[in-house]
Amino acid sequence: MKVKIKRFDKTIALPAYKTAGAAALDLASREEISIAAGQIAYLPLNIALQVPADSFVLMVARSSLHKRGLMLINGVGIGDSDYCGDDDEYRAAVYNFSKETVLLKKGERVVQVIVLKRERVEWEEVDSFSKEKNRGGFGSTGKN
Repeated sequence: MKVKIKRFDKTIALPAYKTAGAAALDLASREEISIAAGQIAYLPLNIALQVPADSFVLMVARSSLHKRGLMLINGVGIGDSDYCGDDDEYRAAVYNFSKETVLLKKGERVVQVIVLKRERVEWEEVDSFSKEKNRGGFGSTGKN
């Protein structure tokens, strides 16, 4: 899949797959930023993307982000195909849940993205699904 990409700071490398089996591409902070304990920071991620019209971007935290005392405040980010203007830089809303200030360096990888094909949903409203019993949810699978 071809995706157009614009870097705001060309001293930071293009996102790249780090292994042959990697599913996602890491994005790095464009700026050095200090995040105080209990605060939220909006990290500029140095890229604008133009993905195909039938695709979208899924942004999640790198698996190591929590080791720094940080998490994505919204859990998962979605980049729609029409979020593609020259100034539409991807950003990550990061929350510092630790008790200390965290310093992120310019070029430090914080999130990862996957570009996926999307399907449009057409609702088919029904009054009931079946006569089977409800499963319950929240850990109910396999329990009587």
